[in-house]
Amino acid sequence: MGAQMSEAEGIFVGGGGEGYGEKQYLRLDYANRHGLIAGATGTGKTVTLQILAESFSAQGVPVFMSDVKGDLSGLAEAGSEQAKLHTPFMERAAKIGFDDYRYEAFPVTFWDLYGEQGHPVRTTVSEMGPLLLSQLMELSEAQEGILNIAFRVADEEGLPLLDLKDLQSLLVWIGQNAKELALRYGFVSSQSVGAIQRRLLVLENQGAADFFGEPALELEDMFHIDEDGRGQINILAADKLMGAPKLYATFLLWLLAELFENLPEIGDPDKPKFVFFFDEAHLLFDGAPKALIDKVEQVARLIRSKGVGVYFVTQNPADVPEDILGQLGNRVQHALRAFTRKDQKDLRAAADTYRENPRFDIEDAIKEVGVGEAVTSLLIKKGMPGVAERTLIRPPSSQLGPLSKIERKAVMMASPVAGKYDTTLDRDSAFEMLAERAAKAAKEAEEAEAREEEMEAREREYQTGRRYSGTRVGRSTTKRKTRSRRGDSVGTAFAKSMMRSIGTKAGTAIVRGVMGSLFKGR
Repeated sequence: MGAQMSEAEGIFVGGGGEGYGEKQYLRLDYANRHGLIAGATGTGKTVTLQILAESFSAQGVPVFMSDVKGDLSGLAEAGSEQAKLHTPFMERAAKIGFDDYRYEAFPVTFWDLYGEQGHPVRTTVSEMGPLLLSQLMELSEAQEGILNIAFRVADEEGLPLLDLKDLQSLLVWIGQNAKELALRYGFVSSQSVGAIQRRLLVLENQGAADFFGEPALELEDMFHIDEDGRGQINILAADKLMGAPKLYATFLLWLLAELFENLPEIGDPDKPKFVFFFDEAHLLFDGAPKALIDKVEQVARLIRSKGVGVYFVTQNPADVPEDILGQLGNRVQHALRAFTRKDQKDLRAAADTYRENPRFDIEDAIKEVGVGEAVTSLLIKKGMPGVAERTLIRPPSSQLGPLSKIERKAVMMASPVAGKYDTTLDRDSAFEMLAERAAKAAKEAEEAEAREEEMEAREREYQTGRRYSGTRVGRSTTKRKTRSRRGDSVGTAFAKSMMRSIGTKAGTAIVRGVMGSLFKGR
C-alpha cells in the first residue's frame, strides 16, 4: 500500500505532508475485513465517516450509516466555494497530494424509524425474533423463556406476529391459558407475563410501535446503484432515536443480522457488496449478555464472506469487546484524551494494537494528533496490518453540515423508494385472529347458555304441573347453583367476560388496555 495505488484499487483516506507518512489507501479487496473508527468527541470522526461513505459510493458500493448528530445529510449536496472551510479544504488537499479534489453530491436515501426525517423503516415482530426482543426489553432469563413460548405458540397456531399489539394480545392469551400450556412448555408465571407487557408499553411510549409493522423493509431497497454507477448512501436519522439507545442498538443489530441471513456467499470479492457503519457502537455492548456478544462476534466473522464490511465507530476502542476488536483490520484512530488512570490504560491498550513505526511513538501520536488527523493502520498485501502512520484525513467533497428541511424533503421526494413505505398496512394477524376467536367463543357460549336456560325453564314448567297421581309438586326453595361448563376453556371464559364488557365506556377501556392499544390512539 502506498502512493502507487490507484483509486480503482483503493480508497484514498489521506496522508502526506511534512512529518507524515506516505498516502494511505483503504484497499477495496480488503474493505470487507471490517474496521474501526475511534476518537474522542470533536476530533474528526464524522468527517472520516463522510469521506469513507463518499469514496465507497463513488466505487459503486452501497453504504448504510446512522446520523447521530444530524450532520451527515450534507452528503446529498455538493460542497461550495462559499463555504466557511473552503480555503482550509483546498490547502489540505494540496498538502496531501489530493490532485483531483472537487466538490460533488452523492446519491442519498434518508430513513427514519419514526418516519419524520426519512422514509419509514419497519420490520415485523417475527423477523426481529425473541433473542433481540429480549435484549431490547432487558428481560430476565425466565421472561425470555416465556417470550420464546409465545413465538412457538404463534408458529403452531398460525398467528402472524407483525406488530406490538399482536404480541401483546398473544401474551394475554398465554396468561389466560397458562395451566394448559404448562403441561407442554413448563410453568408460565403470570407475574412474568405482566412484566413483559409492561416492557412492551415502555417500548410503545419510546416509539417502537412505529418500527414494528408493515410494509417491512426490503433489503434490496438499500442496494440501489444510480445511473452513474455510484452506490446509494443510506442515512438513518438517529438524533431522536438516541433517546431510546436500546432501540437504536437493537435496530442496527437486527439490520446486520438480516444482511447476514439474506445475502449469498460470494467469497473474497474485488470490492464489498455493502458497507455498514455502526456508529455509537458502545451502546450495543454496554450491559449486553454474553450470548448476544457471541452472536455479534459470529456475524462479524462470517459476514465478510458475503461481501459486507462492518465498521464500528466509537469514542474508545475499549468500548468494543476484545474478540470483536481483533477482527477489525482497518483502523482510523483519532485523538484520545488521557486525563484519568483508566484513560491512560485505555490509551496504552489502543496503541498496543498497532504495528510499530520507528519514526514515532504511537501512544504519544494518538494523544497529539489534531482535529482531522489520525493514526491509521490499513490492511496491505495478504491482509497484513499496515504500519501505523500519522495521517491527515482528506477533505470531504460533499457539504459539511446538515441540509435544510426543504432540501431534505426534496431528496426524499426524488428517492427511488418514495411513497413505498409511507402508508402503514394492518392486515389480519395475531391480534385480529385472537379477537375473532374470542368473539366466536363468546357467541357460542351465549348461545349455549341460552339453550341451557330454555331447557331449565321447560324442566321447571314440567315439574310444576300435576303428575299422573293427581298431586301437585311445589316449586323448589333450593337456590339453583350456577354451573361451570367443563367444555369452556380458560380462553373461552376470558373471551365471554371480555365481550360482555364491549359496548360500555369502561368495557372499551378494558379491551384497549388488554389488547395493547391504550397508547396507540387507534
